[in-house]
Amino acid sequence: MADAGSGSTPPLRACIDARLVSGERGGVEQVIIGLASAFSRFDDGDERYLFLVNPGHTAWLEPFVNGPSSLLVAGHPSAAGTGWRGLKGTVRGLAKAAVPQPVRAAIRGRRERDENVPESDGTIERAGVDVMHFPMQLGFRTAVPTIFTPHDLQHLHLPEFFTPAEIAGRESRYRALCEAASVVTVLSSWARDDFIATYGLSPSKMLVIPAAAAIEAYEIPTEADVSATRARLGLSGPFALYPAKAWPHKNHLRLVAALKLLREHGLEVPLVLTGAQNGFEVPVLAEAEALGVSDLVQFVGYVTPGELSALYRTARLMVFPSLFEGWGLPILEAMMAGLPVASSNATCLPALAGGAAELFDPTDPEAIAGAVARLWQDDRLRERLVGAGRKRAALFSWDHSARVFRACYRKLAGRQLSAEDATLLEAPPIV
Repeated sequence: MADAGSGSTPPLRACIDARLVSGERGGVEQVIIGLASAFSRFDDGDERYLFLVNPGHTAWLEPFVNGPSSLLVAGHPSAAGTGWRGLKGTVRGLAKAAVPQPVRAAIRGRRERDENVPESDGTIERAGVDVMHFPMQLGFRTAVPTIFTPHDLQHLHLPEFFTPAEIAGRESRYRALCEAASVVTVLSSWARDDFIATYGLSPSKMLVIPAAAAIEAYEIPTEADVSATRARLGLSGPFALYPAKAWPHKNHLRLVAALKLLREHGLEVPLVLTGAQNGFEVPVLAEAEALGVSDLVQFVGYVTPGELSALYRTARLMVFPSLFEGWGLPILEAMMAGLPVASSNATCLPALAGGAAELFDPTDPEAIAGAVARLWQDDRLRERLVGAGRKRAALFSWDHSARVFRACYRKLAGRQLSAEDATLLEAPPIV
């Protein structure tokens, strides 16, 4: 077998699923941008990286795709189906007495899972893809070897935030995609251990590949850029930043309660909230009004990557009170930008912060308020965390993460691994 990059075999074609609408998937969009920017800079291999996009939704990714990377526009989903869908009539026609109950249950369970995972429309097969990578919590069925990145199992840990239909849909989809995948990747050891314990996945099938700060792919904003962002959003004076859509697990309500406690102790902390609005901001604003702190809470909606980068560089601190994360991308982004962080101590976040953030219990508004107050008022603490945060963020890079994925693609495609590939795949995870 030829060495990777020797040119004696056709270039490996890896496809990364990027079928999303910009602004709707938050951190996943940043992960894809990070991977695209890193792959596009590779010049030491003959791989080709195809980013599968939906028609009309390519502009968000185009600036980061060049060199060995390109866009692959998806066709319309196939209405026809084979496999388990094609067996519906056969299964229904089986005589119950002739088929043992465990077999019928397995067939029914597999069929239900596959109905939540559509078949490939043929786009990647026509493009000669060797490995398909699903970095979102979605995917499709294909004979091409796949990598699936399910991120987390929040729906099982915090079921109160999901409808029964949403839980059932996630369960059937995640389990089907995990079962079909050759490799299941997650972003942290905490998430890996959770999937092994909850889904019974083999440790040998799992790989931890951390994300990095997507803002490393953007140009550093100038003072003029920062001023323009502040002016457009109507920002004046210092503020705390929380970049997250107002999903229930993001814990905006307790953060608002913490603002009230701070005000009662004579500390006014304006809060800027970013993220495409999804309806969940309505109860947050109502709670702020009820608690008498609506003047401190400002939802600015979706901001461009450049504007978010500018906000990281003009805020006084970032607060991240999330109740559940498989990763915490804004933490690394803030650290890279030199913004001190007050973070929840839930799930993987303490390991991610690595001692470079002020931690708090996200279920306790008083604990949130205390951490914010310390960072808001203590210049020495902010300076220490800025320095520690920059060092922590420097341990993560999209170049490194992309090289681990490339090694994984090569392995699944049956290509010869380089010494670097083998080292990357065997190295213990940072987080």
